[in-house]
This record gives sequence, structure tokens and C-alpha cells, in this order.
Amino acid sequence: MPRIPPPGPSFLREHEVVLGERRLRAGMDRPTEIEGWWLAVLWVADADGIVACRAAAPAAGPPPDPPLLRLGPLFSGGLAGFVLEDGGRQQIRLRLPVPPDDPGHPWSAPLVVQAAIRWEPARAAAMTQNALADVALAAFRRAVEGIHRP
Repeated sequence: MPRIPPPGPSFLREHEVVLGERRLRAGMDRPTEIEGWWLAVLWVADADGIVACRAAAPAAGPPPDPPLLRLGPLFSGGLAGFVLEDGGRQQIRLRLPVPPDDPGHPWSAPLVVQAAIRWEPARAAAMTQNALADVALAAFRRAVEGIHRP
């Protein structure tokens, strides 16, 4: 699959993503808020554009389950205490907006995620919008690095 460029410059200073010997960059677009949901696009790129999810897969190779089944729990866990819970469920939704060329190889999809989050109101009131965005970007970076670990 040809590389796609990031959707623009990162809203925040990019975070370094360390995957073994590789050094990549995690960025995000400017977050928006719609009906109480904080929305942002997050990605991992190198000089050639957004890398495939396969770049974050364990060294032994991509697991059989789709990337979001690995990334989702790590990302939401990294945001524990920041995300509103409703009925015992964290109010966070993730999706990969660009499907893989071959549905049989889900790890070939670009490593770009659309996130929708409802922040815990007390936390959100005590933090600036940039600070909340940085918390999300840091959790995303740690989740991507966590997938790569065996």
C-alpha cells in the first residue's frame, strides 16, 4: 500500500515513538468537540509518511486479530481516570479510518486512528485543551509502543 501523508502538521509537538531500533513520530490534528465528544485524528509517521500498523506489530509478526483489538485496550488504559465512565463503560471510541488494501491483512492499514472521547468533567475543567490533547497523544504513543512489545 502506498504511504499516505499525515493530514497536516501536528497540533502539538510530536511525540517520539520507539519501536525497537526505529524512531517514529506520533502526531495529531487539532481536536474538535461535538455534542460533548472530543474528536481527534492521531497517527504515527516517519519521513515517508504514515507507517502501516505492521510497523507496530510484535517482532514475531502481526497477531491474527485486527490492530484495534490490541491498540484499543492499551489506549483506553492509558487514559484511565481521564475518560468519563457511563454505566461502567469508558466513553471512548476508536476506529481506523483508512482500511487495508487487503481485508485479509488488517495490519497493512495505515497507523492512523480517529478517536472520540468524553473526558471526565472534573479533570477536563482543571486542564487546558492543550494539556488534554497531550494526555491523549501520550497515551496513544504508549499504546503503539505497547503493541510492539512481545
